[in-house]
Amino acid sequence: MNNSNRVFGTVCFLWVAVVVHGVPAGPVPLERAHAHNDYRHARPLLDALELGFCSVEADIHLVQGKLLVAHDAREVDETRTLERLYLEPLRERAASNNGRIFEQGPAVTLLIDIKTEAEPTYAVLRETLVDYEDILTHFTDQATEERAVTVLISGDCPREAILGDSPRLSAIDGRLRDLGGALNGHQVPLISGNWRDTFAWLGKDVMPEEEVKKLRDIVEKAHAAGQRVRFWGLPARPAVWPVLYEAGVDLINADDLQGLHDFLVGQPSSATVKAGG
Repeated sequence: MNNSNRVFGTVCFLWVAVVVHGVPAGPVPLERAHAHNDYRHARPLLDALELGFCSVEADIHLVQGKLLVAHDAREVDETRTLERLYLEPLRERAASNNGRIFEQGPAVTLLIDIKTEAEPTYAVLRETLVDYEDILTHFTDQATEERAVTVLISGDCPREAILGDSPRLSAIDGRLRDLGGALNGHQVPLISGNWRDTFAWLGKDVMPEEEVKKLRDIVEKAHAAGQRVRFWGLPARPAVWPVLYEAGVDLINADDLQGLHDFLVGQPSSATVKAGG
């Protein structure tokens, strides 16, 4: 084969790898990538999905009957509703990807952090989620029926109201105090903790061995109960990511979407460490 044919063959191979039946190949789903405060990016949800993130976070405020996405009350904008920024685009994507957000990929987690009073906010949220029931994971006390999008409720979380729902279209984002508690992995599928309340190490030098062990113990205990693990309040240092990855933390919080993407795709496996396995 001469050089020109070799180059042509290489170009054709690359083209086939990127395009299938005329449709550009999508991003590799990164099950351990969580977009912290996702709504603060230029294109909420879309920037994260284009990089393969399988978990995004949206803070909501109940304002005059609408669920508005913002970090705090002074930032609310009546055009930035939960439906417009997240639920509608997710449904449209599921409709075009054979019922998944990433074709043949895992469920995508939508972590909804309630910032206003729990009960009235959740009452509106519950009614809103019913309109998207076809794409949402269903929960009972003893089972989880996974669909395209898994909604978890964080922040001011009305636990009794959630556990009393039928159909139950969301579950609880738990806290470290829930480890080994009365609620199981179908009721509390995720355990989240404040890093700075739990660990002294902030990403400089080497993490002390006793703290490494503490982190691994948390992860192992959660996984044994069928729960995933996430920490917020992480130091803004990429040196933290390898520690979380090696310990098996399931959702790695990041504001730097591109940075976490580049880190995860460079690992032997970007898949989540399966809870309970």
